[in-house]
Amino acid sequence: MAEYFTRETFFRPQPVERRESALPAPLYNALQLLLRRSESGCVFIPVRSMQYQAVLERGELIFVDSQGGYAHQDGVGGRLIRIAWQLRPPADRESLAAPVPCAVVYYFPDLGETQRRLMSELPAAVEACLRRRREGGAAVAGRRVVPLR
Repeated sequence: MAEYFTRETFFRPQPVERRESALPAPLYNALQLLLRRSESGCVFIPVRSMQYQAVLERGELIFVDSQGGYAHQDGVGGRLIRIAWQLRPPADRESLAAPVPCAVVYYFPDLGETQRRLMSELPAAVEACLRRRREGGAAVAGRRVVPLR
């Protein structure tokens, strides 16, 4: 069977706000499980209920709006990152049930409600990805994040 890969480009605008937060342990653990099963080092997670796409890498989870936020720069087009969760290594975590600290970086104003919804909707989207992977889903080849000038 032929394998099909997707390559996406994302632009990182200047941050508007940065807040310290923490991810619940079950969500962090599920994200790490998805990442360990990835051959490419990144995982695309559709958050269909919000029309958002999450892209997971080792130290970061970025979110883009599937309905808008597209940019061109130097002949390259791609989606604009709306929010990023910059994950901290959980070395100080005393158990797998402890929350994991992260920084939430907002690249557009007034995304507080979107952040709350992502915290609510993402666990189901991650579980759906894990279920699809168990059933033999398609792999993703890679992504590229470009600073927006």
